[in-house]
Amino acid sequence: MDTTQQTAAAAPGEHYPIELEFPDIRAFAEGNRGIPYVFTFDSGLPGPHVMVNALTHGNEVCGAIVVKELLELGVRPRRGRLTLAFANVAAYERFDAAEPDASRFVDQDLNRVWTAAILDDLSRDSVELRRAREMRPLIDEVDFLLDLHSMHERSAPLSVCGPLDKGVALARALGTPAWVISDEGHPEGRRMRDYAGFGDPASPKNALLVECGQHWEAGAVDVGRETTGGFLVLHGIVAAADLPRGWLPQPETAQNVVRVTEPVVAASLDFRFAGDYTGLETFAEAGTIIAWRDGEPVRTPYRNCVLVMPSLRQLRPGVTVVRLGELIA
Repeated sequence: MDTTQQTAAAAPGEHYPIELEFPDIRAFAEGNRGIPYVFTFDSGLPGPHVMVNALTHGNEVCGAIVVKELLELGVRPRRGRLTLAFANVAAYERFDAAEPDASRFVDQDLNRVWTAAILDDLSRDSVELRRAREMRPLIDEVDFLLDLHSMHERSAPLSVCGPLDKGVALARALGTPAWVISDEGHPEGRRMRDYAGFGDPASPKNALLVECGQHWEAGAVDVGRETTGGFLVLHGIVAAADLPRGWLPQPETAQNVVRVTEPVVAASLDFRFAGDYTGLETFAEAGTIIAWRDGEPVRTPYRNCVLVMPSLRQLRPGVTVVRLGELIA
């Protein structure tokens, strides 16, 4: 793996500077429960099964750093069970600083396959489907999932809590990051955080996906540590005293909850934004032009419309290039 750091500012059309070293995680390949790169620790006492997952996408290194540090710190649950996992290691191993976006996945996005229909259909095969099927029995056991991600563009950190009230409640209980995105997911397929009980309003299971910052900025690791520490303390897996300095968040004085109403999907490569958007831009007036798609304007459908994670780095027909959200709190 090429871990060369790049510090020059990114020019238009280029990627951001790489401020982080990509750690060697091969020492964790065996795991401890028969699934490579997956560790479960059982306290022997009643309590929830909490999972911290990293590397759903192979170029999102902040989560890998956080999970590696938890393993090296020897963090163990005071009650219940704690699972620490590196998901798409095959993509991570392909990382090349010259093409850092290319290692997001090998064959298909691992975070778009989490339905029983897809996972049970053995006529379908890919590197990511094999890994999802390998991890699925474990995910079925988990009560509370924290899935650590990062973003293509430099934007404020945010938590993605799904469409249900229980997801919003979990994000509020955690108290950080300041921006909370409630959404139905992506047209291309279901995310891990929406899988099975996580996406069932009748189930006590719950999940958060946290976008810690831009993929390779140093501050994303700080957000990852704080979010993870807060999540583990919230569920009683560890006490605050069990974690080093820098692993506990300062809860935000207020959180902004954005309810995503619709995706904006590229129909072709003919798509451009009206500005240099990086995310969470809020437009006071309905009807504001934010982009052009195949020559036609894309307008904000209502007042106080928020752009959620706009990016053209993966532009191709059928890809969501931005989601539109209504600021509700």
